[in-house]
Amino acid sequence: MKRLICAVLALVLLVPAAMAEGDLEIEEIIEIIDLDATVYGDAVWDFPVALEDMEPDFVVLANKHYLLDSKFVCKPLVKIKSMSLNKDGSKKKGDMYVVSRGMELNETCAQALIAMADAARADGYNLYLKSAYRSYQTQNTMYYNRLKKNKGRDDGWVSKPGASDHQTGLGCDVVPRSWRDKSMNGKMGKEPECIWMAEHCQEYGFVIRYPADKEDVTEINYEPWHLRYVGIPAATYMMESGLCLEEFNEQLQAAIEKFLDDGGDPQLVEAYIQKPTEL
Repeated sequence: MKRLICAVLALVLLVPAAMAEGDLEIEEIIEIIDLDATVYGDAVWDFPVALEDMEPDFVVLANKHYLLDSKFVCKPLVKIKSMSLNKDGSKKKGDMYVVSRGMELNETCAQALIAMADAARADGYNLYLKSAYRSYQTQNTMYYNRLKKNKGRDDGWVSKPGASDHQTGLGCDVVPRSWRDKSMNGKMGKEPECIWMAEHCQEYGFVIRYPADKEDVTEINYEPWHLRYVGIPAATYMMESGLCLEEFNEQLQAAIEKFLDDGGDPQLVEAYIQKPTEL
């Protein structure tokens, strides 16, 4: 609504002057008005995703440069119920195919994932949840076990504690039925289920967290199975613009800095601010 009001006010101010001088047609004036910009006092939030369309925890970045605190959890976490059927053979509401029981995700993320799995099944694809929320402590164990196996070499397959997207409670590994028990690698991206996810995940608020063409940015190997919930507006912008979460965060932090420099209210953006971890 604020954006619409800003646009109307801009038209009121611009149209008479421009038409009097004969320099611009009305269509041209409309084109130069930025409907993505929202005015807060004297400052403008000029970013493709509106502040009210983002949850701070949903767009939080976790990697080796932006480490999560050991106690960070995107609550509430809920357990993902294993697929079960009603007496008539229909799927029970709130269930999903899972590789192992007891997995948890943030509640909003879980609901979106089940909705996406329902849509995939309607199109003939069965999606299986293989990995979900992992605590800092669990990630710590996994990381050092991986280092031990590789004689101290970090091969990029297991993130450091605090750097794992799984700790957010919004990252999940979703695989085709045929890959439930296989070691995962980039070849999975050619599976119809993964192609479907890449084409439709943003409709449910997810992005492919580690794209094939962003390995130099994410510093993580291509993972066509790893989905990250960020919310539909952010996911749509990221997927349509070909951005990974690191690039989105860089743009977001730049927008925040400009907003504050222009006199914007710090309270509106402080929850979105992330700074690199000092090691």
